[in-house]
Amino acid sequence: MLERRSLRAPVVLGIVLIVLLVVLGAIWFVSNFVSSPRGGLFWTLFVIGTVLLISILAGVIVYFTLTVKAIRLNQRQSNFIDSVTHELKSPIASLKLYLQTMSRHTVDENQQRDFHRFMLDDVERLDALINHLLDAARIDRGNQSDRVEVFRLDSLLGQCAQAACMRYRLPPETVHLDCEPTSIRSPSVQVEILFRNLIDNAIKYGGSPPEVTASIRPSGEKSKPDQVVVSIADNGAGIPYDMRRKIFGRFVRLGSELERSTPGTGLGLYLVRTISKSLGATIRIRGRKEVDGMPGTVFEVTMKDVVPTGTTT
Repeated sequence: MLERRSLRAPVVLGIVLIVLLVVLGAIWFVSNFVSSPRGGLFWTLFVIGTVLLISILAGVIVYFTLTVKAIRLNQRQSNFIDSVTHELKSPIASLKLYLQTMSRHTVDENQQRDFHRFMLDDVERLDALINHLLDAARIDRGNQSDRVEVFRLDSLLGQCAQAACMRYRLPPETVHLDCEPTSIRSPSVQVEILFRNLIDNAIKYGGSPPEVTASIRPSGEKSKPDQVVVSIADNGAGIPYDMRRKIFGRFVRLGSELERSTPGTGLGLYLVRTISKSLGATIRIRGRKEVDGMPGTVFEVTMKDVVPTGTTT
């Protein structure tokens, strides 16, 4: 409620100021044209006054827009802090509980194995979160790897899918691969971050159980034979049409941070968009119903610099 009020106040104030300026301008125009006579000085003052009035109106609109953007950014940063705090506190609390139990009580060998497995899961969760934050920091600073190499794009998708299934303890068939052997010339580190985040996002926001399909197909444009379209489809609830561009913003997540159960920081799709731009790739969001009539979302990434399979660096 506090966030809604903090955004409502500048919106109402900005609209009121704009309306007042428009009304004032209309009154000024009418009062000048009904008066007489009109000489050279009148037209000079009239032009100067009009320019000043338009400048003030434009300034108010710009200030209003920037204020709303700043408040929204502050809200997204608050959500980011809430999510990171939760993502850090949960595994740390779990690790502390298991360690305290093992130090204060006698546990048998089977329980020790279970505790060690649970603690390893918590450490991997922390490691994934830290790597995610480091990826975002490197990209923001422009320190991402630019070393171009030739590699198998289908193999990289398979590795990302396998790692995601292991991270969420899901069977390997959760991510279905429909990929012909495809080689590409690009910075492999950036491409790996891009598709790792897309597959991770598809699993987190998929159905129950999640079903993800990763496919590679030619772009279909005869003038661009060196391009392919990589599709990552999930079986989730889908993304509202009016949010399909906004979700690529930094710290943006749908819903309230205190009400959602899906872990995340709101940086995954921001990394996807930023890396896509740096690679010269394009990304498109489609409802899965448009593709095969199923519920869910499809992310389509058009990659360039495809090379014949078997080419080496």
